[in-house]
Amino acid sequence: MTHTRKTALIVGASRTLGLALAAEYLRRGWDVIGTVRGNRRTGLHDLADASEGRLTIESLEMTAPEQISALRDRLATRTLDLLFVNAAITRGDLPIGEVPTEMFTEVMVVNALSPMRVVETLRPLVAPAGTIGVMSSDQGSITLNTEGGQDLYRASKSALNQLMRSFAARTAEDTRTLLLLDPGWVRTDLGGPDAELSVEESVPGVAETIESHRGKPGLHFVDYRGQVVPW
Repeated sequence: MTHTRKTALIVGASRTLGLALAAEYLRRGWDVIGTVRGNRRTGLHDLADASEGRLTIESLEMTAPEQISALRDRLATRTLDLLFVNAAITRGDLPIGEVPTEMFTEVMVVNALSPMRVVETLRPLVAPAGTIGVMSSDQGSITLNTEGGQDLYRASKSALNQLMRSFAARTAEDTRTLLLLDPGWVRTDLGGPDAELSVEESVPGVAETIESHRGKPGLHFVDYRGQVVPW
């Protein structure tokens, strides 16, 4: 009897959380496809070199719809057990009235529109009992915003959450699991040096939360500890 390993596609896997998530799924015995922007060498390439062929790398600029479609075509013969989109930017902590239009557009396109384009385009590759996950943040929670700050980043994550909710409603009969994942406040370029968690503390919990929701269709907004995050 042939054993078939599960396959995860991690979009945005070149460094920090995405890279660690790719490594975590390799440790769990999965095959992993990770995307990087352009053709530059990254830590993901080093991980691939040591993976005995279980990690393959694809180039993807997520903000280019034609590249998302091309990736779908290249992976047309693969079946994904997990599609996970890990990509976000911030451009500093400005009050919303001081945010230039170009900055607003850039952050919204990267953090909200582009992940949803990936989800919409690559969904057919995901097995009927598979999982589609997107990295969100508790900063996207309207309920938890009691202190303000990071106006644009918060708004972009709230927009992402709303778009995923709309997607879930539109595909309500789908048997796939949909996840919005809050990794916690992690020490990355995005989270900053004062964040509470290391990447090594966050990512195993993210993976475990993904696994614990396997086979539970519908949309779940949860954190790396598996706890529900309020909308």
